[in-house]
Amino acid sequence: METIEAKQVVAATPAPATIKLADLPKIGTAFAGGIYAGIIGGTDNQPDYALIHATVDFELFEINWQDAITRAQEPINNLTDWSLPDRREARLLSINTPDSFDVRESYWTSTQHALYSVCAWVQDFGYGTQSGLHKSLEFRARAVRRLSVIE
Repeated sequence: METIEAKQVVAATPAPATIKLADLPKIGTAFAGGIYAGIIGGTDNQPDYALIHATVDFELFEINWQDAITRAQEPINNLTDWSLPDRREARLLSINTPDSFDVRESYWTSTQHALYSVCAWVQDFGYGTQSGLHKSLEFRARAVRRLSVIE
């Protein structure tokens, strides 16, 4: 009898779409399925990218971190490349598009705390601060998508 080894299949992450720098709209403008929030500098030899956040219609309320990670990946406006923002991205959102968020609330990021695995980072839009808090707590969440910027 032949043994068949089970393999975990991991879906490939699609390459981000691209946009010319000259074609980017004004920050805070409806664009590419959401609201354009600005450019994030690439790290580790990755290109810079435009950050787009989902509109308030797709905000997640009273949600723990793991559920926010999962739900942020759901399709929005027929686009399937959404995810929760990391700490750097959440900071850019709080600087460039704070009026798109409830300034009385904190929002989950995808970034886990480096020292405490039971914690992840949240972005406060009122004060602009970030805190590492327990993943079981419930905050808001908003998905983002990324477009590689080309010259």
